[in-house]
Order: sequence, then C-alpha cells, then structure tokens
Amino acid sequence: MEDKIHYTKAPITEAVIDLSVDISFEGGVSSLSNFGHLIEGEYSKHGDLINLENKIQIGQDGTSVAANQTVFGYRFLSSDNRQIVQARLDGFSLIRLAPYEKWEIFRDEARRLWNLYQVATNTKTVTRVAVRYINRLNLPLPLNDLKEYLLTAPEISPKLSQALSDYFMQLEIPQEDIGGTLVLIEAIIPPSKDDLVSVLLDIDLFSNVAFSSTEDDHWNLLEAFRIRKNEIFEACITDKTRELLK
Repeated sequence: MEDKIHYTKAPITEAVIDLSVDISFEGGVSSLSNFGHLIEGEYSKHGDLINLENKIQIGQDGTSVAANQTVFGYRFLSSDNRQIVQARLDGFSLIRLAPYEKWEIFRDEARRLWNLYQVATNTKTVTRVAVRYINRLNLPLPLNDLKEYLLTAPEISPKLSQALSDYFMQLEIPQEDIGGTLVLIEAIIPPSKDDLVSVLLDIDLFSNVAFSSTEDDHWNLLEAFRIRKNEIFEACITDKTRELLK
C-alpha cells in the first residue's frame, strides 16, 4: 500500500491528466462544440485552440510566407479559474491549478468529463496516457549547495566554481515495470521573494498505448502513474525540503 506523506504546503502549481485518442472520429470540431454544451454550466469560459501552420511559397518575385490557422479544439475554464479542460481533435486534458486538493477529487472529475467527451466524440481508442505534476520548490537563501534540498541535481566538476546562478536539466528515464516513461525537468525559475531560490520540479509520466476507450485500462495506468509520481517526488528531495513543506 502506498504510504504518502501529506504536505500542508504542497508545492504543486499545476497537475495534468491527459488522454490522447485516435483522431478518426466523425464530427470533427463540431463534436467538440457539443462537448462544450454538455459542460457549459460549470466550465462556461472558453477559447479556441489554434494550430498555426506556415506555408512557404517561392514565386518569381522571391519567397513569401502564408500563415494558415485552423481550430483543433477548445479550452474551457471553470468559474473559479482553477480548472482547465482541453477538448481537442487528438485528445482530452484536465488541468488543475493551485491550490491542488487531492488525487481522488482530481481523478474523479477527469473521469466524469472524459465520459462526456466520449459521448460527444464517440472516440474508440486511447493512444497515449499521461500524468504530469509541476512543482515549485522555494528554497531559502543563502543556498550553498542544491544537494541540501535536492537529491536529483546537476553535478559540477570539483575543478570548476561551485557557484550556480541558473540551470536547466532534463532527464528521460524508462519506467519499464509500469510500461511508461518519465521526463523529469528541473530548472531555476524567477523566485516569488527576494530571499528565496525557486526551483521547478516537473514530473511527466506517459505511455503510448492502444486501449479501448470504453474499458478501464487507461484509468488503471493513470493510478499506477500517480503512485509512481509520488515515489519520484520523494526520491528527488531531502528531509530538509520536507521540513519546508510541512
């Protein structure tokens, strides 16, 4: 059984559940409009998701670039501005902004909305499953060594200065036991206060699949990803960071 630590100062700024689908469903963008009508009582604010394609044409007078814009989905915002639903031709996403509550609430809302997306689009196949959690870790100054707070951090040669004012690190790590891939991103981001160093810890777990959209395989995988996400977060931080989050 999972033994998850509860943090009163949870660092999650954004959580995402994403399901990509086979885009061969009939109805196209009009089906996505129907989805919008099903949720308009709760997610009334919306906007278009635009695909911008540049076409280069070479004529006798030189080269010209023509921009072609097409709508490939819609973005819906909840009345409290905390949740965003994306209904796209290639899939569905639910995004939760801070403050994050708990997985069960987030998952259940995603599943409810996904069922409505299925009704509107009649999609048959899930092709990709993903869970992503973006965390902001606010570390106090002075900070002599990142490894006081992070177990996953850049290693600087001892022959170089150890002072670090900025960094960006991306790791791709197979998660073979659960059939997924982890993309882990760390970076220094603008601090919320002058006496802090803010570090982005972005945990993205995904798998390319071929699941029936009417079965539970993708939800079972999402549960496995949620548990692994927690394990990854705990594996990346130290007790000193945990104290900051309590």
